[in-house]
Amino acid sequence: MRPDQRGAASILVVAMAGVLLLVGAAAGVVVAIVVAHRGAQAAADLAALAGATTLADHALDQARDPCAAARAVASANDATLASCVVEGAEVVVQVTVRGPRWLGQDHDLVGSARAGPA
Repeated sequence: MRPDQRGAASILVVAMAGVLLLVGAAAGVVVAIVVAHRGAQAAADLAALAGATTLADHALDQARDPCAAARAVASANDATLASCVVEGAEVVVQVTVRGPRWLGQDHDLVGSARAGPA
């Protein structure tokens, strides 16, 4: 080996470690986004079911609001109820969940669901 080539492998190893670190961080962001979206969808599904159940029981208890029940369930699942619409016997909701704040990602994730009688 010539004296001017000493340490060349060290530079290559450091560069490859940097690339692997960047790819790992990007994969972590993607996984965090997928997990947050699944959480948003689950919160929307549960909120819609709570609203539809309250709407179905509305004849027995006039004081209960389907959207208030949906809001409570969404909040219990760390989500914010963005919209709630009662369409006949169905409840349509949209919730938002705070997304991961890594590597410049600053968007909230949205989940929507519809529930009512079969």
